[in-house]
Amino acid sequence: MYREFDLSGKVAIVTGAGRGLGYHISLALAGHGADLVVCSRTSADLENVARAVRDAGRKVLVQKVDVCSKAEIDAMVEESVSEFGRIDILINNAGVNIPQRAVEVTEEAWDVIIDTNLKGLFFCAQAVGKVMIRQRAGKIINLSSQSGSVGIPQRSVYCASKGGVNLLTKVLAIEWGQYNINVNAIAPTYVETPMTRPMLADKTFYDFVMGKIVLGRVGQPEDVVGAVIYLASEASKMVTGHILLIDGGWTAH
Repeated sequence: MYREFDLSGKVAIVTGAGRGLGYHISLALAGHGADLVVCSRTSADLENVARAVRDAGRKVLVQKVDVCSKAEIDAMVEESVSEFGRIDILINNAGVNIPQRAVEVTEEAWDVIIDTNLKGLFFCAQAVGKVMIRQRAGKIINLSSQSGSVGIPQRSVYCASKGGVNLLTKVLAIEWGQYNINVNAIAPTYVETPMTRPMLADKTFYDFVMGKIVLGRVGQPEDVVGAVIYLASEASKMVTGHILLIDGGWTAH
């Protein structure tokens, strides 16, 4: 292994870790030597990822957390520090998408998407950021989307949330760079996960997506985890405030 990608001795928090990208990111971090704090609203999913992390020979702390609750976030971070003594990496992965035409967006859908994708992400970064400021070191990686850079029909609120993530990433990078904290975002195209699979099953939508992705296929989790390891590792120590698009060429149009 190229030594700059080695995460041995590091402690990483992954939100939304129970399934989809969060599951694969957690296993990739463990595979590169990190111990994990895995977070999700669903305990059963967390046990599956925790078992896989332990099988990889790493320590893991399971935390049932709703990122829409600042109190639960703060308690999770406090418990993580109590367990491991430090936090080196935060992967802000928890997110939701509720496709609706703009004229049909409900207040409930707006609140769920913004509270999860933007408010929850910010307060996770804030709580962990306070720890990293004391440490004078840390890596924060926010899961954004190409939808933060381009408009996609029936996803007005989701696009708004991810556009917010992109600018939050830049502001946090500016404010916290003095403490040796790198803050970046990863912005994938459609990656095949339990959340996106029903959307991609719609032939009209699938054809729309295929018409935009230059490489001619939807993403797979392994297309994203390499970027996570890069941004979590010493290989990216001069990178901050960056939005890394993993979009198969969608935004090259």
